[in-house]
Amino acid sequence: MVDIRYYVDVSGVAPFAEWFAELEQMASAKITRAIARMEQGNFSNAKGVGEGVLEYKIDFGPGYRVYFGRDGDTIVILLTGGTKKRQQRDIDAAKAYWRDYKLSKRGRR
Repeated sequence: MVDIRYYVDVSGVAPFAEWFAELEQMASAKITRAIARMEQGNFSNAKGVGEGVLEYKIDFGPGYRVYFGRDGDTIVILLTGGTKKRQQRDIDAAKAYWRDYKLSKRGRR
């Protein structure tokens, strides 16, 4: 079983949670199902996008993406989400969040 957690920035904002809260009902259901698959250890729709960040593709609507990092074998940190249209901007943001997460673990934030 994989423990799913949100990245939270220094001001207390969880970018993934904010993005998810704005989704329409069908999209949020599809993404919830994808996260449940990750909890079960199924990362078949995920690929690395650089700097330790992974992208989980959801083939629905505009092509939703969930960006996350793995902290060891059993922890997943949800960084942000997006669509194919904003893919590079979302990847860049996810990489910045992942760098910040790793710094905060070391007490250097």
